[in-house]
Amino acid sequence: MTTVKVAIPHDFILGAAASAWQTEGWSGKKAGQDSWPDLWYKNDRRVWHNGYGPAVATDFINRFREDVQLMKLAGLTHYRTSINWSRFLTDYENVTVDEDYAAYYDRLFDELLANGIEPMICLEHYELPGYLLEQYGGWASKKVVELFVQYAEKVFARYHHKVTRWFTFNEPIVVQTRVYLDALRWPYEQNTGTWMQWNHHKVLATAKVVRLFREKGYRGTVGCILNPEVTYPRSKAPHDVRAAERYDLFYNRVFLDPLVHGLYPPELLALLEQHGISWDYNAEELAIIRDNTVDELGINLYYPHRVKAPSRAWHPQTPFHPAYYYEPFELPGRRMNHSRGWEIYPQIVFDMAMRIKQDYRNIPWFVAESGMGVENEGQFRNGEGTIADDY
Repeated sequence: MTTVKVAIPHDFILGAAASAWQTEGWSGKKAGQDSWPDLWYKNDRRVWHNGYGPAVATDFINRFREDVQLMKLAGLTHYRTSINWSRFLTDYENVTVDEDYAAYYDRLFDELLANGIEPMICLEHYELPGYLLEQYGGWASKKVVELFVQYAEKVFARYHHKVTRWFTFNEPIVVQTRVYLDALRWPYEQNTGTWMQWNHHKVLATAKVVRLFREKGYRGTVGCILNPEVTYPRSKAPHDVRAAERYDLFYNRVFLDPLVHGLYPPELLALLEQHGISWDYNAEELAIIRDNTVDELGINLYYPHRVKAPSRAWHPQTPFHPAYYYEPFELPGRRMNHSRGWEIYPQIVFDMAMRIKQDYRNIPWFVAESGMGVENEGQFRNGEGTIADDY
């Protein structure tokens, strides 16, 4: 193993990121407090690695003090995680706080701050309450938007003196893309209109939470953590460039533009209409989005996305999907993380930085997640029990 020493500026954010549902486990969870990942786990356990899932996770809810000491030992300055919406409340309609769970976050934030680690908190990291999914169709409903804002109000009121950097969502496009666009996750329902409705309502919810935070006069910022895929065309040929532009439009600009500029790309709206994709929005909602853009962005970067113009005709009976406009392209000779099938291409960090600078008013941003994403790292553990990173 090679050891490299790097000098880090004193004001550099050196943090780690996780989420409530991926770490806490179900200890102390009450009946009816399932989140979407919990329901996915209960209904489709076969897809989880060796059956592991959110039930145990890393038992952070009971071991957080031990883990915070490890964070301190590692020299971390910040820790980003989420509050589990489905567990913070016992009654989602009346927004009744679960005092046991809320007190756990008081203890966690106090422990972090006492050890010189600043919490950065996300209000939803896929933890949509299962009740709201089953009762209202989740983010397809405007009712859920309002309930989310009320949940945020409770969270801000309780923790605003301990947390000053807030984020509405982590990767807000992911769940509906996997469930309703690609039909690859439970409950496996392909519906592009539902996909766009979820997108819009998460954008709207973010704007309403930003407005609430500012109206209350709390100290700090409200942002959103996105996972834009830096997209490259196969060639400079117009048809390949167009394919990359369309991919970028549907998967990146659908959130970047309204969150930062306050407007959906007109071309996106035109294409959705052209393909008969219906979703419910109105002028009042667009005005709220326009007037309440985010303060900062977190950006998750793992791999590039390469596309080319489609080489086949779209079957007329196939429901519309953005893949109508592109096909994946595999760059010959690329470096690969074969455990996930991800290309290793660090240039995406620089290219995303330049894009934000040039196209998104140089809004404050930070790398919220990044890396190769290697799975089964245990295979690289050496005789001393340390993961040998030279792989």
